[in-house]
This record gives sequence, structure tokens and C-alpha cells, in this order.
Amino acid sequence: MPKTSEMISSKYLKGADVPEPVLVTIRGVKQVNIAKEDAEPEYKWAVKFAEFDKPMILNATNIKIAERNFGSDDTDSWLGKEIELHFDESVQFAGEMVGGLRFRRKQAPAKKLSLDEANKKLAGLANLENDIPF
Repeated sequence: MPKTSEMISSKYLKGADVPEPVLVTIRGVKQVNIAKEDAEPEYKWAVKFAEFDKPMILNATNIKIAERNFGSDDTDSWLGKEIELHFDESVQFAGEMVGGLRFRRKQAPAKKLSLDEANKKLAGLANLENDIPF
């Protein structure tokens, strides 16, 4: 049986299209008309990735994250660069937590510390606090 997220088609990337974080390569950025066929035009910026057929609509947060990650506000300099795309459950729209796609720097896999390693780190922090002269 299909999931409901698979039953609703979209010509733009959505959260269900990216169930796990993925490294994507920027192919282009352009304005697209997202209005319904008979409606007044409504233009938004979209980004195209080498790894997906569908483009992703950019919001202000993702634009700022990409700008900071790539070190430039010139989107031409983003071409060919990689960034991690993931689903973030905490994305809000109109005051509601709806989840959405977000950019972030490539994440290294988290290392799980053993109890001994964690205690050594805590002991080191405790010693550091004793060395502070106030």
C-alpha cells in the first residue's frame, strides 16, 4: 500500500523525497512561477541539483545557509558546489511545525562515546574549571 506522502505529486522537491540526509550538487538557481495554471503568476527562487529531477523551492533560511556555506552571495559561484540536504521536523509555517527541507554543512557521523571516554572528558572539564583564576 502506498503512503499518503507518495500519493500527492509535486513538481518540486518535498520532504518525502528526501527521507535521509543526502549530499547534493548545485546545478543552477533560477526564478520559477509556482502559481496554479489559471492564477496570477507567483515567482519564487528554485535550486536544481544534479542528483534530483525536481528542483527545490528556496526559502530565505536556505538561501542564507547556502550563502554562508559557500562564502558568497553570488549564486553563480554556487554551481558545482555540494551541500547536505535533509528533512528538518522543526521547520515552521504560519506558526505550525510542518517540517521541511533544509541545507546544512556536510555532517560527520556522530561518534558514540563509551562511558569511560565520557567520564574522562567530564573530568577534564572539571580540572579546567579549577584552573580559572576567578
